[in-house]
Amino acid sequence: MPQKQVAVAMSGGVDSSVTAAILKEKCYRVFGITMLLYPEYGNKEAWNAKKIAEDLGIPHHTVDFRKLFEQKVITPFCNEYQQGRTPNPCVCCNNHIKFDALLKKARELGADFMATGHYARVEASTDGYRLLKGVDHSKDQSYFLYTLGQKQLQYLLLPMGTLYKSKAKRMARELGLTDIIKPESQDVCFIPDSGYSSFISKRISSPPGDIIDTDGKILGRHRGLAYYTVGQRQGLGLASNKRLYVIRPSTDGNRLVAGSQEHLFTSNLSANQLSWVSGQAPDETANITAKIRYRSPEVEVSLSINKGTAEVQFAQPQRAVTPGQSIVFYRGKVVLGGGVIETPKLTEGNEADKHPIHAILR
Repeated sequence: MPQKQVAVAMSGGVDSSVTAAILKEKCYRVFGITMLLYPEYGNKEAWNAKKIAEDLGIPHHTVDFRKLFEQKVITPFCNEYQQGRTPNPCVCCNNHIKFDALLKKARELGADFMATGHYARVEASTDGYRLLKGVDHSKDQSYFLYTLGQKQLQYLLLPMGTLYKSKAKRMARELGLTDIIKPESQDVCFIPDSGYSSFISKRISSPPGDIIDTDGKILGRHRGLAYYTVGQRQGLGLASNKRLYVIRPSTDGNRLVAGSQEHLFTSNLSANQLSWVSGQAPDETANITAKIRYRSPEVEVSLSINKGTAEVQFAQPQRAVTPGQSIVFYRGKVVLGGGVIETPKLTEGNEADKHPIHAILR
């Protein structure tokens, strides 16, 4: 039986490099494939990945997705900020670029599978393929992969999901790759050192407007809704005897609502653009947990689905629920799916909902 061929999405970093080495050791026929995504990301990263592939003794390909990345990731990213929302570009990239366009390209090049350096796992079961958390909980990246379905998982290998980061770094040293591998970045990959504000201001218009408190009183002026996110405290430019936070950008009237810490907590939300790993929403909604951002802790939730919208009730109130971010649902180690957060859901008859802020945010 001929060896299976695997395309490894190589970024020039530790995890994708070690992924390629592991699969080669397991006797797959491995080749690397690197995406060019934007002008600032290209020559250096592609050169690093190519050099690592050479050192591992595997072929390497480069694919130019810069126009597609601009269309599918950068433009929607900026448009979301213009609407006062805070998007997650990594989820968007995984959905439209890495596990769509790149996977298709890998298959065209003859790959039976594609592998990435994500800390998550794929498991075959009697009901299809399941997406699982990585064993290294401190590095688990399954949150970013919730849009993957059966169509993608059947072709996906994730060897890093069974490893701890410390072992991956040790393997990179043993392979002699540490001088070539690029440093890890915790920031959005396409935002240059000049930062979010500079990047966004060159691409969209976000006019200034009023900052109001939760009673509708004008407190000052904001520089544009695109430059703020829920929970932000710095940069408001307000004189106050108490700490004020961004509670919600409101595109109705181009107002920014500021309030105290307690106004940041909510017990429920709505989410749409739902995606389920199995291909359908779970029949049984017991024992489900959720995360409202990558680094937030999981919390027990009650979940109901109505016409493509998820209504979520948290067991404990959550801080800074942010429209545009993703909520991801789990049952134990299994990723069920997720969606994009719209707004905290207002419950009829709740005394707290009679507060003037709710009229402002409707």
